Amino acid sequence: MTTSPPAGTPAHPTPATTAGGFGELAALVSDAGLLREARRPYLLLFAANAVLLAGGVIAFVWIGPSWWQLLLAVFFAVVTTQLAFIGHDAGHRQIFAGRRANDVVGHLHGGLVGLSYGAWVTQHTAHHAHPNHADDDPDIDIPFLAFSPEQDAAARGPVRWMIGHQAYLFLPLLFLEGWSLHVTAVRAVVRRQVPRPRLEAALLVAHAVGYLGAVFWVLDPLQAVAFVVVHQGLWGVYMGLAFAPNHKGMPVVPAGLRLDHLHKQVSTSRNVLGGRVLDLAMGGLNYQIEHHLFPRMPRPHLRRAQPVVQAFCAAHGLPYTRTGPLRSYAEVLRHLHAVGAPLRRPAGPPAT
Repeated sequence: MTTSPPAGTPAHPTPATTAGGFGELAALVSDAGLLREARRPYLLLFAANAVLLAGGVIAFVWIGPSWWQLLLAVFFAVVTTQLAFIGHDAGHRQIFAGRRANDVVGHLHGGLVGLSYGAWVTQHTAHHAHPNHADDDPDIDIPFLAFSPEQDAAARGPVRWMIGHQAYLFLPLLFLEGWSLHVTAVRAVVRRQVPRPRLEAALLVAHAVGYLGAVFWVLDPLQAVAFVVVHQGLWGVYMGLAFAPNHKGMPVVPAGLRLDHLHKQVSTSRNVLGGRVLDLAMGGLNYQIEHHLFPRMPRPHLRRAQPVVQAFCAAHGLPYTRTGPLRSYAEVLRHLHAVGAPLRRPAGPPAT
């Protein structure tokens, strides 16, 4: 098992010398049938999510105006994240062979959680093309966080203090992630930065009216506000904890360096060890190396692909990072703490 680089300035990934390349690995995976559709598992996921969502709505109406609804807000945070995972898979065309069917599922699930499916696909595609790349990965271009010394140097004003203490602020900031996703969706639609702005606008309006209307109709005003804060905050935390271990704290590809698909995906990604419960909890994102190498591989096949990819990497001298859940979060926080260290040091005396 390969572990992540020590916290601090991340080592730059460099191509290793391999006897084979991505084509050889792709042939192994294809021959094993791991790129074929997995409709039955997805139908079971659809059914399970539908039952959970319907059951939650029925319970919400039945309980009525009560502070016990905050427990249901926690439940809805879990369900919302599971729906978002389906939207993620649809964006990668993992569910059906054709684009249209996947887009229908993606837009539907985007509407259910209040996200812009089109905006997400655009950003996530850019991330997959250039993971952890200093110039091109939008997922490490976050205003209040830095993942490399170069991002440290660009910080100004209060942001410098925030980056200096980013390891402590990371979890609290995740409570704002759900709101950030909503704002990003609205901005993208208003600016017509999505392929189908009218459809996206209609879905976002329907979500806002249905969600807020139901909450404020059933609950007292103060209870409604508390429900929304708990639900949206915990949804953001869940989403952040599912996505953060995948690349945060892994090597950052410096500006100007270009790597081939195999090396850039393997060297910048981290798998999280666990069983089938973790697979479900993380929406398959715990197999991040396999997912980044084969984005269209259906989620149910990732577990079977993992030993194939790991053996290939071992045979060809490629890094393959796997850690447990707690250790993965510890590595993320250590990395953030180390990167922010220069901004915590007091400035030296002025030059004379």
